[in-house]
Amino acid sequence: MSAIFDAISEPVARRVTAGLAKIGLVLRSRAWKGAGTAGVTPTQGHALALLRDAPDGMRLAGLAKLLGISAPTASDMINALVAKGLVAKQPGPDRRSINLMLTPEGEASADRTREWPDFLADAVDTLPAGEQAGLLRGLVRVIRALQVNGDIPVQRMCVSCRFFRPYVHDDPVNPHHCAYVDAPFGDRHLRLNCGEHQLADPVEQEEHWQRFIAPTDAQLPQTR
Repeated sequence: MSAIFDAISEPVARRVTAGLAKIGLVLRSRAWKGAGTAGVTPTQGHALALLRDAPDGMRLAGLAKLLGISAPTASDMINALVAKGLVAKQPGPDRRSINLMLTPEGEASADRTREWPDFLADAVDTLPAGEQAGLLRGLVRVIRALQVNGDIPVQRMCVSCRFFRPYVHDDPVNPHHCAYVDAPFGDRHLRLNCGEHQLADPVEQEEHWQRFIAPTDAQLPQTR
């Protein structure tokens, strides 16, 4: 009988995409509402959030890349945030470079922008812990596919980091390892934007990615 539904149903990928699109519309709507209250645009709020996660500051080019906007657009946006007293420009590691840092007012504003998607976090929290971890793992795979296709800028995710070691522990809960903090972790700990992220070289990235998405029987954690 399921063949009837197979014939009349859209492909699962299309239905998932439609669901994500609906969530995206709500997120944009909430972001504009929150931005109006905070006195910044959604893109400015996103920039503040990224700088909040970079305690040592960021270069303009790096920020523009993460936001997926051009350097001139990013420069105009930063100048507006500087004028609002939310961002400060400081000398970078060389004479010609500028490091962008949040001011105390900027940190407070960045904290408020983090509250914009809380309604969605509350909805995700209704899922059992295992489903939340599975959803996070699935999102990591989708985001990486978009990155590989050049549809979105490279994000500072665990799976592209040189410190990531997938499936090196014989532990069903925490099979991966982070060499930066020298500790095991599981899918529920995967990060989409890590301040300590250091991009691995392409060969290492691909090797770790293949191990992450299709671990061999020997690599899979064994139940005890």
